[in-house]
Amino acid sequence: MAEKPIIICTRGSALALAQSNMIAAMCRAAFPKLQFELKIIKTTGDKLQKASMAKTDPSLPKGLFTKELEVALFKGHADLAVHSLKDLPTELPAGLILAATPEREDVRDVLIYRKASKTTARGFKANATVKDFPKGATIATSSTRRKMSLLAARPDLNIVEIRGNVATRMQKVADREEIDATMLALAGLTRLKFKIKADGTITGKDVPAGLLASVLGLETMLPCVGQGAIGLETRADDDRIAQICAKLNHAATFHCVTAERAFLRGMGGGCQSPVGAHAQISGNKISLKTISFRDELVKRGEAKRPIAEAALLGEQIAEELK
Repeated sequence: MAEKPIIICTRGSALALAQSNMIAAMCRAAFPKLQFELKIIKTTGDKLQKASMAKTDPSLPKGLFTKELEVALFKGHADLAVHSLKDLPTELPAGLILAATPEREDVRDVLIYRKASKTTARGFKANATVKDFPKGATIATSSTRRKMSLLAARPDLNIVEIRGNVATRMQKVADREEIDATMLALAGLTRLKFKIKADGTITGKDVPAGLLASVLGLETMLPCVGQGAIGLETRADDDRIAQICAKLNHAATFHCVTAERAFLRGMGGGCQSPVGAHAQISGNKISLKTISFRDELVKRGEAKRPIAEAALLGEQIAEELK
């Protein structure tokens, strides 16, 4: 009798499906004799399209974009859950583990804004940066980290909240002149097959006319914990799936996100916490740069340790910043 298919569960957004299809393709390439199928699951976060992602609401459960996928794992309705790692809580339910992280995409953020023209009330030149925006310019983001980073650099900016997927947010900037710009993760744009050219133009399917993009350096905006990484969550006792995940894991990425997630856990925060972190490996050492905007204070941390001490590195900096 043939082995039953391995079920990969995912959210149904365009980005989630792009990531899950990529993981499924990697699985099929590594294990051509096995069958892999996608199972789309709607999460609480998908249903709460009007809920604020920039404000901490104690009535909202943890794991807004992950809980239902974890339930599917527990019930045996799925074998492997694919997450944008930035959405996965640092404390996982007993019996589930972060089993693997494929190689990470570019961690940087992107500023999306209208191109200056005779027909737009307010537009900006190519390769614009935050400092090029006029006093009181409005930037839309649902990320507390991005909001606080922007205000730290430009206290005069007007930051408003925005919801929706990548395409929706770009369309809002194109259509609504009261919004000057928004911010998106470069990794998400890349996985959705959008490209940013040297002149700032954006290519890809259904890109709204008249938009430009600037990739922000890490000195301007540290990413959120796990940005650009995909997390593969499984049952801790499932040896069959563990062997599959071992083939998909990228060790350097796993060590880096281990340090970042240990930092976030040490700060006592979730995916919307006002902190940023970025780990890198050089030789046998791992370094971690962090920033925290807790209690409206800007605190930065940086340290280096042996790779085997990635988690301790994150904990160390969190203790120093708290």
